[in-house]
Amino acid sequence: MKAAIAGIGEDTWQTVRFNRPVFDDRAKRWIHEGEIAETTLEAFTNVTQNPDRAVTARLIVRRTRITTTDATGELFPVWRYHAVFTDSPHELLTAEAEHRGRAGTIEQVFADLNDSAAAHLPSGQLAANGAWLSLAALTHNLMRAAGSLASQFHAKARTATLRRHLITIPARIARSARRIVLHLPAAGTGNRPSPACSPQPTPRRPRPAPDHTRPQGADRRPQWISRTTRPRTPHTHHQHY
Repeated sequence: MKAAIAGIGEDTWQTVRFNRPVFDDRAKRWIHEGEIAETTLEAFTNVTQNPDRAVTARLIVRRTRITTTDATGELFPVWRYHAVFTDSPHELLTAEAEHRGRAGTIEQVFADLNDSAAAHLPSGQLAANGAWLSLAALTHNLMRAAGSLASQFHAKARTATLRRHLITIPARIARSARRIVLHLPAAGTGNRPSPACSPQPTPRRPRPAPDHTRPQGADRRPQWISRTTRPRTPHTHHQHY
């Protein structure tokens, strides 16, 4: 592949401007344009590992300039290459843009996983790491689903933002009517949850309307305040013989 890319002539490269900038992790900057070209490549030519499976298809190459320099300045242009081996029937610009759109989605997933569970595999055993990656993928899908249900902002947020806004927030556990209720912090108390994830207040029962048909004022029955203000009833003593 390196030999095929090196064989591309300098007059073959076409300048293309990206509709969506691509972030360069090494240079720590956004890339807005690059150059693309194509050639042919015969892959799977190892007769031992891939007998009778040789395939000749298009090799689309995109290169971007690395502009980071030191005190000596830029001595010669340096490029970073990205190759795509495809049999797409589309023209060069369309095929490259289509691949970049698909690759952007999966690269975002990889970035989220590398920022969470895939940052460090826990074991030296392949089976244990495979189980860990399966759980990481399951957790990632559940968090994306929770973000989509929370709000439009969280539907596009990264995993670190979802952990900070939806998971790692303090809450008080209470039990009511055989249900477990999480009382989230109110607005302005530091870790403020999303309004879409906050529990809705329980509506109170409306108070009954006053009964105006009951007598008021002097027509009301006397209400005795204490035992001493009640009228005394004379007691009748009976003698038993």
